[in-house]
Amino acid sequence: MVRFALLLLLAFASFQALCFAADDDTVFYDSFDEPFDGRWIVSDKDDYKGVWKHSKSEGHDDYGLLVSEKARKYAIVKELNEPVSLKDGSTVLQFETRFQNGLECGGAYLKYLRPQEAGWKAKEFDNESPYSIMFGPDKCGATNKVHFILKHKNPKSGEYVEHHLKYPPSVPSDKLTHVYTAILKPDNEVRILIDGEEKKKANFLSADDFEPPLIPAKTIPDPDDKKPEDWDERAKIPDPNAVKPDDWDEDAPMEIEDEEAVKPEGWLDDEPEEIDDPEATKPEDWDDEEDGEWEAPKIDNPKCETAPGCGEWKRPMKMNPGYKGKWSAPLIDNPNYKGIWKPQEIPNPDYFELDKPDFEPIAAVGIEIWTMQDGILFDNILIAKNDKVAESYRETTWKPKFEVEKEKQKAEDESTDSDGLSAVQKKVFDVLYKVADIPFLSEYKLQILDLIEKAEKQPNITIGVIVSILVIMLTVLFRLLFGGKKQPKVEKKPEVAETSNNQSTSGEKAEEEEEEEEKEGTAAPPRRRRRDT
Repeated sequence: MVRFALLLLLAFASFQALCFAADDDTVFYDSFDEPFDGRWIVSDKDDYKGVWKHSKSEGHDDYGLLVSEKARKYAIVKELNEPVSLKDGSTVLQFETRFQNGLECGGAYLKYLRPQEAGWKAKEFDNESPYSIMFGPDKCGATNKVHFILKHKNPKSGEYVEHHLKYPPSVPSDKLTHVYTAILKPDNEVRILIDGEEKKKANFLSADDFEPPLIPAKTIPDPDDKKPEDWDERAKIPDPNAVKPDDWDEDAPMEIEDEEAVKPEGWLDDEPEEIDDPEATKPEDWDDEEDGEWEAPKIDNPKCETAPGCGEWKRPMKMNPGYKGKWSAPLIDNPNYKGIWKPQEIPNPDYFELDKPDFEPIAAVGIEIWTMQDGILFDNILIAKNDKVAESYRETTWKPKFEVEKEKQKAEDESTDSDGLSAVQKKVFDVLYKVADIPFLSEYKLQILDLIEKAEKQPNITIGVIVSILVIMLTVLFRLLFGGKKQPKVEKKPEVAETSNNQSTSGEKAEEEEEEEEKEGTAAPPRRRRRDT
């Protein structure tokens, strides 16, 4: 009993200490439990027509700041009571955001603004307003990253330069609430957390972590240095002693006629490939003077359907065994090769040394975004001087919501069908069933349906099934584009007599060829087409 009482006393003391630390180290916090009017200032700039709303997060009684319209620019800012120095100890930047309708193209980042003496006004807040740090998710097209950008003043030039965190973490792709945390440490370290898990650690002064680096290179290529005229960068050169062989014919064609080919029996030389449609009639409203002389539309010549081909027959082409192409001398090592020229390095006049970043203070928190999505909800924006404070807010404000949303999402995915397929997989299968109905895949429809059914029963093979169907589609398209039409049989001279004796009519011969090629799984061109190759 005494031990239990001591544990309770210890727990109470720890809780009190945490609450005291939270109160003492919390610089700014907004839970948006109350309407933002009067506390946050919406920009009056003409470009920013997006309407902010005080709205509940879907499925919760918790309120947040909502992006309510699609395809709009938004700008809103909250001035702090006092500027926050980033040079003293640790600083933690944290906020929650939820893409309730998903995020295909848009940003959900915060800007931590410099004091207004830097040249901005709350009512005129826009993308040009000077900030110290920009932090948060951004996704559109190839961009998918959690930005961390430090705007740092160059002590030599006096210019402010944006330094981007290299290889930032990607944005979660679901519709759940996520919490983003940036921890700036006094040892020049910055840590990026998503949902309390560290995703990136970097050093402000490392050239490997920020682009461009905060500290410029000590040397730079000499802009006045010029490559010498006699500098040879060619590693290989044509052998000057090489001679073209006497039997090398540069004029020989790549292809020649196949002299062994003979015109297939039954070829209809005098029949055109297309004829006038005998069932077509001139429209009643056709005016010869205005519309010109009416001509019947063309249709495929039915006589060519059972023949090897129609029209003038030409021998097909084949590769010329004597073709060698343009002769060129073989390459040898260049005796004068000096390597790839580079200008010499000189001291960088803009170089400076830095022990710590010269952070500008934070005087306001702003959201300035352009997004194609609505339903983006911001909540629980925090600035603190202790990462334990941020952790406590994550545990009390974010985690309960996230767990509820995660369980709800899991239940929705599992209850959609008794087979346990996820919503994403169902969409994939719906598309695959539509693919199976594409006309040019009709020969393979049963095979495709069989693959889909197997994947529905075994969701773990879905990717393999998609690959298999893509292979089928590409194979069929390749045949249609590059020889899917049946080529008339080209007979060789020694085989003419045997072919004539064994096949009674050209119609039977064509049917047998069709059957044979169908067994082999190859498509064939209409036999009415003239043999051009």
